[in-house]
Amino acid sequence: MRSIRPLTATPLVALAAVILAGCAGTTADAEPAAEGEATSVTVEDNHGEQTVTTPPKRVVATDNRTIAMLDSWGVDVVGAPLDIFPAGLSFKDDPNVANLGNHREPDLEAVVAAEPDLIVNGQRFSTYYGDFKTLVPDAAIVELDPRDGEPLDAELKRQVTALGEIFGKQDEAAALVADFDAAIERVKAAYDKSETVMGVITSGGEINYAAPTTGRTLGPVYDILGLTPALESEGSTDHQGDDISVEAVASSNPDWILVMDRDAAVSVNTDEAYTPANDLISDSEALQNVTAVKEGNVVYMPQGTYLNEGIETYTQFFSDLADALEGR
Repeated sequence: MRSIRPLTATPLVALAAVILAGCAGTTADAEPAAEGEATSVTVEDNHGEQTVTTPPKRVVATDNRTIAMLDSWGVDVVGAPLDIFPAGLSFKDDPNVANLGNHREPDLEAVVAAEPDLIVNGQRFSTYYGDFKTLVPDAAIVELDPRDGEPLDAELKRQVTALGEIFGKQDEAAALVADFDAAIERVKAAYDKSETVMGVITSGGEINYAAPTTGRTLGPVYDILGLTPALESEGSTDHQGDDISVEAVASSNPDWILVMDRDAAVSVNTDEAYTPANDLISDSEALQNVTAVKEGNVVYMPQGTYLNEGIETYTQFFSDLADALEGR
């Protein structure tokens, strides 16, 4: 297994100085592109207007929400935090892709070695935005994380649409947005607002509460779909859910339970103690008399959701929920 180490402040400054020195003597303005050569596109991201030379030739991607989409579009990735990216990517085991490791101990030097002309940054790596600007000053950096205070559905569509412009995949982006909207409309048409809904996150063998609006992953679903919460309580964005007892969840007696199995994405193949969410719920004595459990109204987010919270994951989940609502 390769060694991954954080880049300390002193080497960071030194490395940046070497890079900047190597750029000495270049002009500030790029030479005009000859006919038939690369052009550029300007998009609005979380930091303002970003101009990206198109098509990008060397892409470093750090955003879990968009990586599956970029891979399906055939985007060649030269660097990525492979340790925290979902399984199934075409380059997951490619030795030619520089591995940044994970967000807790990233190998930032690997980004320099990858020589990107574009970094699609976000989610767990958003705190390294400033480091990337220093280390690879000539690379365009685009960050399209859903912004605090903005509706998640609109933010996911903004993310997809902007990347579609950058990679010349406008039609594919529009199709993803259309599928997403159609799944939402199916749920709204089938859902009875008199029925209450509880969101839970399972992690470490525990069933934890996901608060409406603020709860990780499931919280925004209430606002997108217009769901009626079974329990109103302040919550956090903690990735393992909030510490409200399963008895409190049961006492709210929800008509529907929505579940995100966090460990399904990170522990299913590595932790012998892993217990799937459906087993935790079916084996919980406290939940046996809850309406949602008795009537089979428990809907699970896709298995890899914790490592892929992008528009395709939500589209699949909303489609599954619509199937359950329509099939009663």
